[in-house]
Amino acid sequence: KSEISRLRPSPPRFCFVHTSFSVLWRTEVAGMMLKFVLLCALAVASRAEIPEEEDVLVLKKSNFDEALQAHPNLMVEFYAPWCGHCKALAPEYAKAAGMLKADSSDIRLAKVDATEETELAQEFGVRGYPTIKFFKGGEKQSPKEYSAGRQADDIVSWLKKRTGPPASMLTELTQAESLIADSEVTVIGFFKNVESDGAKAFLKAAEAVDDIPFGITSEDAIFSKFEVSKDGVVLFKKFDEGQNTFDGEVSKENLLSFIKANQLPLVIEFTEQTAPKIFGGDIKSHILMFVPKADSDFQDKLGQFKKAAEGFKGKILFIYIDSDLDDNQRILEFFGLKKDECPAIRLITLEDEMTKYKPDTEEITAENIISFCTRFIEGKLKPHLMSQDIPEDWDKNPVKVLVGKNFEDIVFNPTKNVFVEFYAPWCGHCKQLAPIWDKLGEKYKDSDSIIVAKMDSTANEVEAVKVHSFPTLKFFPAGDDRKVIDYNGERTLEGFTKFLESGGTDGGDLADLDDQQEDDDESDGEGHDEL
Repeated sequence: KSEISRLRPSPPRFCFVHTSFSVLWRTEVAGMMLKFVLLCALAVASRAEIPEEEDVLVLKKSNFDEALQAHPNLMVEFYAPWCGHCKALAPEYAKAAGMLKADSSDIRLAKVDATEETELAQEFGVRGYPTIKFFKGGEKQSPKEYSAGRQADDIVSWLKKRTGPPASMLTELTQAESLIADSEVTVIGFFKNVESDGAKAFLKAAEAVDDIPFGITSEDAIFSKFEVSKDGVVLFKKFDEGQNTFDGEVSKENLLSFIKANQLPLVIEFTEQTAPKIFGGDIKSHILMFVPKADSDFQDKLGQFKKAAEGFKGKILFIYIDSDLDDNQRILEFFGLKKDECPAIRLITLEDEMTKYKPDTEEITAENIISFCTRFIEGKLKPHLMSQDIPEDWDKNPVKVLVGKNFEDIVFNPTKNVFVEFYAPWCGHCKQLAPIWDKLGEKYKDSDSIIVAKMDSTANEVEAVKVHSFPTLKFFPAGDDRKVIDYNGERTLEGFTKFLESGGTDGGDLADLDDQQEDDDESDGEGHDEL
């Protein structure tokens, strides 16, 4: 017994070991639990770290992927703080974000300062501001480029079309009324059988239009409310006549033509918000009235303009531009106008080559505008080409100054090889090129066969050359065949010299631009300033 007693561990010792083990175990578990809680907290905090400004998520490279995971339907604006277009978009973009958030939508709007987040900008091919892309399903690959209107309603409508059915099924009258009330333009298909061929054609048309909400119904109450007695399509709008009823064979193509002809006002003001609709439409002939909106007779002139527009619906788009706004001065310059020359009328075609026309009379009346447009439709107008007067010292400096009035005589002189820079005074790339171009002129100032010249293409236009971006460089070799050679080589003195010495055959190809293009991509993203 005593041996057994001696071998048995004493209770205090056992209790101490047991207690120590229990404490250690509990401490370890508590530590693990604490770590787990902290990790959860960090995860939550990490997700909550995406800041917002006016309901718009502010993204960086560090949180971009996380934002895509948290918000599978995400629109992202890549902007520059100094960009005027971005500043104009900002309030409408924020308004759209608020509308979606208030609607408990799973679509979110975000923005990226592309001047700071250059890696993101490069990854998604940002070449201008603002660039807006829509990421669907949390996927980074191949986001959809947004190019619709820049008003909040346009943005929301486009996003809803991208994430939902092409047309909302309207089963209640209140749904139809709400759809019409919420948008500037709405299209509703009235079909007793929503499985009919007409209804299917309507849905195909709806799929092709991003910036207008569509609805479809077979309900008698909705037919009755809008006085529709048979299958058809009605476009509702908050301007002009209020609505248009489609009349014709229901097909995708016919419906799209009907919608495009009626979705814009008869007369529309040019603004940052309306520009995408104006330039993105099918009507490529535009008549513009430059007029100060603050003038006392503005409404009278607008009335004359609207009266004239009635006869050219679907053929010519009538646009008015406030000539007093600083943001519109570049447009006036493009048409060779100054503020004190307004009100004024101009017409332009936006086909492969832009062509401008100027009326014979400056008086703005419906009769004069109708006559001007009729002659344009009939092909009886001659293009209007701007030209400054020939400067007295146009050939004083090594780089000769060309204007519309002396262009033909100089560049098509059969005994001269003429190298011309077509520039804009405000173009940053032109300013960078200027000292190199001056050196080139100096190099060939005593040449009997080579002329280096420049022309301000914002004030001068010529039939032989259509300028779409700045600077544009073209070579006119000697001879009688009026040949024109585009230069797309290195913008260096060495590159230009090599090109000229070869008679325009060496160094002017796009293949020679690779190294310089890489440099341009790192700086501005493009080697030209677009018109």
